[in-house]
Amino acid sequence: MIENYNLLLLVGAVAFLLGAFFPRLFKNAPISLPMLQVSFGILLGYWWTDLVFLHPIDDGLIIEKITEIVVLVSLVGAGIKIDTPLSWRLWRPTARLLLITMPIGIFAMGVLGYYAFGLGLGAAILLGAVLAPTDPVLAASIQVGPPNTGSEDTPRFTLTSEAGLNDGLAFPFVYLAIKVAEAFNEGKAIDGALLWSWFTHDVLWQIGVGVLVGVIVGKILGKVVFAYNDENTTMSQGYLVIALTLSAYGLAELVESYGFIAVFVAAFAFRRSEHEHSYHQDLHDFADQSEGLLMSVVLVAFGIFIGQGLASGVELTWRVYLVSLAFLLLIRPIGGVVALTGLNMHHTEKYVISALGIRGIGTLYYLSYALNQGYFSEEDAIKLWVVCSIVILVSIFIHGMSAPWLLKMTPDKK
Repeated sequence: MIENYNLLLLVGAVAFLLGAFFPRLFKNAPISLPMLQVSFGILLGYWWTDLVFLHPIDDGLIIEKITEIVVLVSLVGAGIKIDTPLSWRLWRPTARLLLITMPIGIFAMGVLGYYAFGLGLGAAILLGAVLAPTDPVLAASIQVGPPNTGSEDTPRFTLTSEAGLNDGLAFPFVYLAIKVAEAFNEGKAIDGALLWSWFTHDVLWQIGVGVLVGVIVGKILGKVVFAYNDENTTMSQGYLVIALTLSAYGLAELVESYGFIAVFVAAFAFRRSEHEHSYHQDLHDFADQSEGLLMSVVLVAFGIFIGQGLASGVELTWRVYLVSLAFLLLIRPIGGVVALTGLNMHHTEKYVISALGIRGIGTLYYLSYALNQGYFSEEDAIKLWVVCSIVILVSIFIHGMSAPWLLKMTPDKK
C-alpha cells in the first residue's frame, strides 16, 4: 500500500472535500455524508483493482486499531454533548433498548447466522454480537446537538445514549463467542463452568468496573479542570479530550474492564461538572471535528474494500441481502417497539427510535478484534466479513435516506 501513498493522500483530500462542501451542496437532499463517502470508495475500489489495500483477514490488527480509535473519539463526543441529567425516568427508554432490544438482536442474528449461513456456534454468536450495537460514529446526524443548545428531544437523546453505551455492552457477547469458539477448537464442552466464568467476569466484573472507572476519571478531571478553567485561563480542548479518552480507556483496560463503557461514562460524568459552562461547547467542537475526519478516512477505506470485493467476484447470495434487510427493517424495529412498549411516550417517538439503529464502524472493530484472537475458521471469518459489510452498507443508505424524514415525525421537544 505504501507505493500508492501519494495517490492515497489525494483520495483523502477528496474525502475531506466531500465533508467540507456537503452541508452546502446537499442541505435539503435525502443524502447523508456517509452515503457519499462510501460510494466514492466503492467506485474507487471497483475501478482501481490493482490498488494494494487492506485485506480484512491478513490485516485484521490494523483494521482493529484504526476502528478502535474512531469509536473512542465518537464515544467521548457522545458523552460530552448530552444535556439530559442522570434520571431513571429520562434514561428508562435507553435502559430498555440496552436490556431488551440488543439481546433480541443478538439472538435473532445468531439464529440466522447458524441456519442461513451455516456458521459455527461461536461464529453465529459473534455475528449477533457485532451487529447488535448501534454505531455512535455514523449516527452523528441523528444524535443530540452541541451542549446547551436545546436541541435534545427524546428520540435524539435516546439514540445518542444508546449508541454511547451499547458499544461497550456488546463486548460480553463478543467474549462469549470467542470462548465458545475456543472451547470447540480445544474439544471442550460448553458447560456451566464456562458460562458462569463468562457471566461473573465478562459481564458483572468488566461492566461494573468499567462504569466505576468512568465515573472516577470523569469526576476527578471535572473538578480539576473547572477549578482552574475560567474566562482568563482556558485550557486547550484538544489536549483535554484526548487525555479524558485515553485515561479512562487505559485505566479501564488495565484493570480488565470495558474501556468503551469507561470512556462514555467518563465523558458524561465530566459533562455533569459545571454542565452549563461554555467550555463543554469547545470540547464538543474538537471531538466532533476529529470524529468527522477519522470517519471520512474509514468510510472511504470501507468503500474501497467493498468495491474491490465486487470487482473480484465475491459471491453475494440472496440470503445475504435478505438477512440484511430482515435485520434492519424487521428485527431492530420490532425489538425496539417491544422494549419501549408501556412507556409514556408518543407512538411516533417509539417508532422513530426503533427504526433508527444504524450499524457501522463499531461492527468493524468488534469483528476484527474477535477474529484476531485466532479461534474462528477462515471460512467462517470470510462469511462474517461479507454479511457484516453488506449489513453496514445497506444500513448507511437506508438510514441516510430515511433519518431526516423520520425525525420530522417527532411531535415535540423535551
